[in-house]
Amino acid sequence: MATLRELKGRIGSVASSEKITGAMKMISSAKMHRAEADLRRLLPFRQQIENIIGNLLSTDAEFESPLTETRDVRSVAFVVLGSDDGLCGGYNINIFKGLLQGMADIRARYGEGVAVTIIPVGRKIAKAAAKIAGPSVSVETFGNVSAKSDAAAVRDFAAGLEKGFLDGRFDSVQLIYMNFQSVSRQRLRRDTFLPVDSASLSAEGVRSLCRPCIFEPDASSIFRSVLPMFLLALMQEVFTENRASEQAARIMAMQSANDNAKNLLEQLQLEYNKLRQQSITTELLDILGGQVKN
Repeated sequence: MATLRELKGRIGSVASSEKITGAMKMISSAKMHRAEADLRRLLPFRQQIENIIGNLLSTDAEFESPLTETRDVRSVAFVVLGSDDGLCGGYNINIFKGLLQGMADIRARYGEGVAVTIIPVGRKIAKAAAKIAGPSVSVETFGNVSAKSDAAAVRDFAAGLEKGFLDGRFDSVQLIYMNFQSVSRQRLRRDTFLPVDSASLSAEGVRSLCRPCIFEPDASSIFRSVLPMFLLALMQEVFTENRASEQAARIMAMQSANDNAKNLLEQLQLEYNKLRQQSITTELLDILGGQVKN
């Protein structure tokens, strides 16, 4: 049985843990709200790009771009966005499971001979991806990109993926990330980044103001110039959603840890009080026993 001193020490340790998890929850909450604000700031840029593409598609012109070219899939790149830090519950585990499922789907669709390149974003995912590297699965990094990368690094990262596609290194580029919906809900998504799906650029898929426009120099040239901007806006949104989802997952993990610490603290406090009461009772009985003998 634990002594009063041992119980007191354990109570102090659990109380400190409760304070730490509470503070971490508050920090993660602030970071999540900042990421939510970044998502709202990205929205006007994304909408403007979609308006331009919508107006272009409303014309009768034919549009072509190397970024929309579909070809036989022999090499697929998976861009997997996770976290740099831990203490976020099963966040990275769920993303890694999504990667394994994505690889299985690709091989079921295009054959076992498809070469897979994993491009991890975040130290935790990079560590997990290294364990499944093999003859047909390679792991690469593009620059110094991380889960906390700024806008300039994201732009260079998107440009590197486009170059890899245009050079023929990748026939398809897939994005695997957590779609932020609320603090308690993040949904795993796997989207095709390249080639750009024509369905996502249909008149229904993008916004159109339906205004009569004069295109200069011509609609096709504008389309080829705007399409990389569309991809950049998509990549910026994915990185921001990843940051918001990570912090939301950490909030839930810290809340769970905080609740467990409170429950444990209550149990230890009850055990401490019982042991203390038992000790007092024993001392009183010893005193009374001594008085009777006298």
